[in-house]
Amino acid sequence: MSFVYENLMGGKKGLTGFLILAALILVVFPVCLDLFRLNLVGKYLTYAFAAVSLVLLWGYGGTLSLGQGIFFGLGGYAMAMFLKLEASSPENTAIQSTPGIPDFMDWNQLTELPWFWVPFNSLTFTILAILIVPTVFAYIIGAAMFKRRVGGVYFAIITQVVAVILTVLIVGQQGFTGGINGITDLRTLNGWDITSDSAKYIFYFLNCFLLLGVIMLGRFILTSKFGRLLLAMRDKEDRVRFSGYDVSNFKIFIFCIAALMSAIGGAMFTLQVGFMSPSFVGIVPSIEMVIFCAIGGRMSLIGAVYGTLLINFGKTAFSESFPQLWLFLMGGLFIAVVMFFPNGLAGIWQDYGHHLTTRLQRAKQWLLLKFGAQPKTLAEDAS
Repeated sequence: MSFVYENLMGGKKGLTGFLILAALILVVFPVCLDLFRLNLVGKYLTYAFAAVSLVLLWGYGGTLSLGQGIFFGLGGYAMAMFLKLEASSPENTAIQSTPGIPDFMDWNQLTELPWFWVPFNSLTFTILAILIVPTVFAYIIGAAMFKRRVGGVYFAIITQVVAVILTVLIVGQQGFTGGINGITDLRTLNGWDITSDSAKYIFYFLNCFLLLGVIMLGRFILTSKFGRLLLAMRDKEDRVRFSGYDVSNFKIFIFCIAALMSAIGGAMFTLQVGFMSPSFVGIVPSIEMVIFCAIGGRMSLIGAVYGTLLINFGKTAFSESFPQLWLFLMGGLFIAVVMFFPNGLAGIWQDYGHHLTTRLQRAKQWLLLKFGAQPKTLAEDAS
């Protein structure tokens, strides 16, 4: 029990924040929002997987990646491939020149399913691919960079370049990937209609539980010896290296974990929204994910979720109410947060939370006096 309390929840403070977030996304949002808005929140929460991964990679590890959209997209495309094959049965594609293959392949005059698509007829293989392919890809990138001690701004630029290359590859190979339109018209999962209202509720709650699980995994990593080494590497990398640790292996490991988290978010995005396109792989979504993390607080796993929700709620509200000005309003929001709350939303509690705590303690003392109990000093009550 103490293991769960300390390592997975982060003690009293961590447990309180975790329970508040869980209550918000599992109770408050489903009760207060209609299905359309709830589905929007579910889409926002899929981005939170990448934001949480950046807390580990950037906030604690000191390695800024501008390519988390790569892994988000790989997870999303893997799930989309399975769903597209199920939607492309010979019965559903009887009007095509070549029935039994996805429609965009038929439009591009392919006459058979490409070999790398065939395994995605299996849901088990698809789930494994979502978990393994982005992790292996991250390992290749990480090993190539970190073993050569490439880091800092150079690593950020390289991940950005990889995101551009992958986007160009997806768009250029239209017959195999759906091109700029992506993979669309996804209807069923093992015969179950994923466009129904009940399916949307189920995917929303599945998304929430997976996100809470990822936060617990991140908390476990940060409270372990490895988490302390991450902080040491961020602040004094040479000292950690001179102490006998292989810094490159630690960086590769946390980069792979971050890729895995982002890929799960991408797969859930495909299920929530019903399509996947290269617009979620490139530079813009990757930079937005960094912004979500920065606004929420790059040292707070839970703060990253709130940052994701705030930015996306703001984007939706501003674009609906001020279609000509919403980009300027979003820019103003970013500037305001950076100027007044440099540690993000999580830093607000760290900077000003003690004022609220003091007021609550004083209110408690007043209630004790009001009902005839013996008053305590603030110091006694705090102890």
